[in-house]
Amino acid sequence: MINVIPAIDLYNGNVVRLQKGDYNKETQYEQNPLEQAKIYQEAGFHHLHIVDLNGAKEGEFKNLNIIKEIIDETGLSIQSGGGIRTFQDCETLFEAGISKIVCSSMVVKNEPDWIKALETFGGEKCILGLDVKDGKMAYGGWLETSEQSITDFLEKYVEMGLTTILSTDISRDGMLSGVNIGMYRTIQEEFPKLNIIASGGVASVRDIEDLDTENFYAVVVGRAYYEGHISLQEMSRFRN
Repeated sequence: MINVIPAIDLYNGNVVRLQKGDYNKETQYEQNPLEQAKIYQEAGFHHLHIVDLNGAKEGEFKNLNIIKEIIDETGLSIQSGGGIRTFQDCETLFEAGISKIVCSSMVVKNEPDWIKALETFGGEKCILGLDVKDGKMAYGGWLETSEQSITDFLEKYVEMGLTTILSTDISRDGMLSGVNIGMYRTIQEEFPKLNIIASGGVASVRDIEDLDTENFYAVVVGRAYYEGHISLQEMSRFRN
C-alpha cells in the first residue's frame, strides 16, 4: 500500500503553500506548525515532509528551529528539504534530528558534496528531489532548470546507491489539478527498483487511490488537506 506523507511547508515561520513554486502566489494558513504536526501525530502518522521555503529560496535554514521543536515535542520522523547546498548542511540537518534529507539544488550545483552525502549517509537517508518543470529538472527554489534528461540524470546516482526520489510536477504543485501519473510511470519503468514519492497536484483521495493502484512508494499531501478537499481520515487510510 502507498504511504501518505503529510506536508508542512514553512515560509517565515508560517504554514503556507505556493502555486507552481511561485513565491508571489503564496497561500498562508492559520495552522501553527507545531500544532499541525501534533494533529498528524494524533491521526497516526509517524513521518512528515517539511519544506523550508526560505531555505530553498535564500539558502539559509530560517525555519530549522521550528522543525527542531516539532521533532523534540512529538518525536516524529521528519524528511526535510530546502536550502541544502553543502555536505555540512546535510550534517547540520541530521544533527538537528531530521531523519531524511531531500536534496535538489546541491545535486546540480555542488555534485561532489551530494555524492559525498549519498556515500556517507546512504540512500535510505538521502532523497533526491526531482522537481520537473516543462519536462526538465528544476532547482534553486524551482527558479532554474537543467538541460540534462531525467533518465541520464538519475542513472548514475542509482548506481551509487540512490534508493528514493521525491518527484514534483511543478506545473501541478499547489494547483489541485490531479497528479501526473504518466510522468511517475515513465520514471518507474526506467528504474523499477527506485522508490518514487509523488508530489504535486493531489486534489482528492481518488488521486491517492490511483497512485496506490500503480504501486508507487509514497505520496506527499499538502494543500488538498489544508483546504478541505481530502480529510484526515481519508489520508490516514494510507498512513505510513
